[in-house]
Amino acid sequence: MGMFENIIIIVYLALLGYLGFVGYKQTKTSTDYLIAGRDTHPFVMAMSYGATFISTAAIVGFGGVAAWLGNSILWLAGANIFIGIFIAFVFLGNPTRKMGLKLNAHTFPEFLGKRYRSKAIQVCGGLLIILFMPLYASAVLIGGTQFIVAYFHTDYHMALLVFSIIITGYVLAGGLKGVMLTDALQGVIMFVAMALLLVMTFWALGGVESAFSKFDTVWDQTVASLVNSNLKELKPGSADFLMKLSMNWGFQGWNKMPIFLSEGWLFMVTTITMGVGIGVLAQPQLVVRFMTVKSKNEINRAVLIGGIFIFITMGVAYVIGALTNVWYFEFNDGKNALQSAGSIGKIIPHFITASMPKWFSFVFLFALISAAMSTLSSQFHTMGTAFGRDVFEQISTKQHNSMLVTRAGVILMIVISVSLAYIFDDQPAIIARSTAVFFALCASMFLPSYIGALFWKRMSAKGAIASMIVGAIASSFWLLFVHFQEAKALGVCKFVFGTNSLLSGKIIFVDALVIALPLSAIAAIVVSLATKPEDDKHIALCFNE
Repeated sequence: MGMFENIIIIVYLALLGYLGFVGYKQTKTSTDYLIAGRDTHPFVMAMSYGATFISTAAIVGFGGVAAWLGNSILWLAGANIFIGIFIAFVFLGNPTRKMGLKLNAHTFPEFLGKRYRSKAIQVCGGLLIILFMPLYASAVLIGGTQFIVAYFHTDYHMALLVFSIIITGYVLAGGLKGVMLTDALQGVIMFVAMALLLVMTFWALGGVESAFSKFDTVWDQTVASLVNSNLKELKPGSADFLMKLSMNWGFQGWNKMPIFLSEGWLFMVTTITMGVGIGVLAQPQLVVRFMTVKSKNEINRAVLIGGIFIFITMGVAYVIGALTNVWYFEFNDGKNALQSAGSIGKIIPHFITASMPKWFSFVFLFALISAAMSTLSSQFHTMGTAFGRDVFEQISTKQHNSMLVTRAGVILMIVISVSLAYIFDDQPAIIARSTAVFFALCASMFLPSYIGALFWKRMSAKGAIASMIVGAIASSFWLLFVHFQEAKALGVCKFVFGTNSLLSGKIIFVDALVIALPLSAIAAIVVSLATKPEDDKHIALCFNE
């Protein structure tokens, strides 16, 4: 590694250390540590929200899926911008900020608990985060660490340890202020790297029109030729197996949507687009960002910044992912991306290494590390606050220092997450499934209660509890016993009933969120209408009347 690269690494770590120190100096109270003092700049809030949203899984994972399944994944980018940014910021952001301030809430579970005056809701929310987010965090840890190992040729376990210690330092010291400041820096790095990647890829492929015009040719010569092959005769997990599988699911090309209501259409629309697009609204680490600004103006100013950031980072990852097929076809003996890289998760890093100058590979490495670190720091902070503020302090009979308890929670949850990353480093499929489980559970359990808390005065604590229970049961059942991905990967259905799924046909391609979320919403409405409404004075306080 050259002197220039060493200098860049030292400068990057120095900047992280400095921003963590700034967060530490500005953290005087538990409000500062938990929600950044409620005075965050809109640029910092928007970049922190976006950088937390985007992880290595989004860039590398979904970029690889785009190479496999094509541009239909761009519907997810649209959903991310419209639902994850526009709907979230414009309709949910300011009501969340106002009510959180009125109730003096510092975490998402505490927000729900105080709105419904229910300690059980707060504790339950905290426990869900503690139980499921470490698996989600370990997936991001594994992704970030593997790229460090690939570039620097170092030991996985040592890289994981150093990577974790760096993140732990500024999360512990600076709280959410330190996390959001470092997120903003990392978001800028991600934005610049992805914009450069877009320009350089189109340059390599002879321009925008030239690049997109070749999709059908590459599909016809590398995929359509498999039409007469038998899926059972192909090696499971191989490039030909996955491409033949996509054809069986109804995919017709990288520039087309799969056949309407085919297995591929249901997977792309319900799992990829709706599962991730809607599930993001109830992510605790994102919702709490709305409580970090002091007025509606800051949220409004953050909308455009967040929208542009998501458009560039996620949009570029998906477009470039699909275009890698064209580049490999032209420059790698007529093969597509999956045939050249060998697996979905290796396509983007392999493409960067093979097609880009060495200096850009170094820049992109920092983009991937930044994506991982920004997501992880927010996850660690959220898990720490869930343990300290939402569970420990609620069940303890004594008064405690919130910052001290939360920091202890951060350390504990980091130890658990890192341990899982050590254990599961060779089983990425299981960890990837845990991410999908976390999104589905969060949306099914929290979204009706969250929306009801903000906009429906008649929503009661019992309605919220019923919604959370129904959402948890319905989504867990679907994930464990029906959905083709999770049910098979988790193996519970196979162990209990001797089959990968209790159902068959296209229904098993419908995501758990699509089944569980409506049932959760119905439970919230029915039980709330059937039970005593909340106290008028409390409702007046919540809605600023």
